[in-house]
Amino acid sequence: MSLLQINLSPDLLKLRESGHNISVSNGGYLVIRDVPYVNAAKMICQGILVSPLDLAGDRTASPQDHKMMFCGEFPCHADGTAMEELRLNSTATKLEEGLEINHTFSRKPVGRQYADYHEKVLTYVSLISREANAIDPNATALTFQVVEPEDPDYPFNYLDTASARAEINIISKKLAADKIAIIGLGGTGSYVLDLIAKTPVREIHMFDADKFSTHNAFRAPGAPSVEELREQPLKVDHHSSRYSKMHRHITIHNADINSSNVDSLRDMTFVFLCIDRGQVKKLIVDKLEEFFIPFIDVGIGLYKRGDALGGKLRVTTSLPGRRESARENIPLSDDDALNEYDKNIQIADLNALNACLAVIKWKKLRGFYLDDEHEQLSTYTIAFNLLVSEDVQ
Repeated sequence: MSLLQINLSPDLLKLRESGHNISVSNGGYLVIRDVPYVNAAKMICQGILVSPLDLAGDRTASPQDHKMMFCGEFPCHADGTAMEELRLNSTATKLEEGLEINHTFSRKPVGRQYADYHEKVLTYVSLISREANAIDPNATALTFQVVEPEDPDYPFNYLDTASARAEINIISKKLAADKIAIIGLGGTGSYVLDLIAKTPVREIHMFDADKFSTHNAFRAPGAPSVEELREQPLKVDHHSSRYSKMHRHITIHNADINSSNVDSLRDMTFVFLCIDRGQVKKLIVDKLEEFFIPFIDVGIGLYKRGDALGGKLRVTTSLPGRRESARENIPLSDDDALNEYDKNIQIADLNALNACLAVIKWKKLRGFYLDDEHEQLSTYTIAFNLLVSEDVQ
């Protein structure tokens, strides 16, 4: 059974979300690991419960078999006496390669079958683990183990338990179809990557030709070692090595966008522009408009006043049908007056905030967040702690 089928079976999904370490074997057995039990020496051990699965197509049906199999020593009460009330037999049996059971238990609800596998598993886990819990109150089967997905199209290398626990899987799926390009992996661009990599988007493409230098370490997420900095890796390689551990579909492009490769953006569904070079930005903006691709352009403008810093952050959204007003707020030449937003001073917390505002806006466009104003321009002024939505539809 694949990860998708587990998600389609409410009883199995409920077990996984509550922290039980469950999986389905190649032979179609439900396997529950990390079940604490007491052995005859009154020591706490970890056992494995195994149940055959009854299926209705690609999801579970009500269990027709009330029995449960067990890998491990025979479970005992806290005083070391065997839990004979559970024993049906103690015959070692190889169910499939890598899965051998030692005992079979029988515990049937009075006058009926188990309603689902959630009830069946909880019944056996509770009976066995409560004896271990009497010795050690911290003994629990709720281990919240990392689960590696079996579905090759799943976007992450492990299960997104955050969305499951918050019960927002359906909302998160609104982001799944996007093919995202992040142009520029400086301070703000790297934080955009950090946030996007935690979403189930179909693909993430990173464009940057620069090396990851020491100054980048102070305005990007994470904390590289001095040994890593000595190697002077490319930004795309540095960030890919980190975020590919989480998101499966990250593609690196060791190049800045120019007239020779701008067509590589044609297949994207959304673009984050995180660069400050006006002439290059104009080329990209022209092409994104031509390709009917929505995008967000970000900018930071800081200045010194006495012994403190002031300035603004900017997030500009350009959508098909609303291009002209967006252009009015994007610096498209190196001497553009709008470059007040693009000074060289950058601070990690402001880069992160700029990225957060941009990603929140993208999520609003996709229906993940409510959006009552549909603004195209957001600015944050540091000195006044003022966040303003402008160009509201």
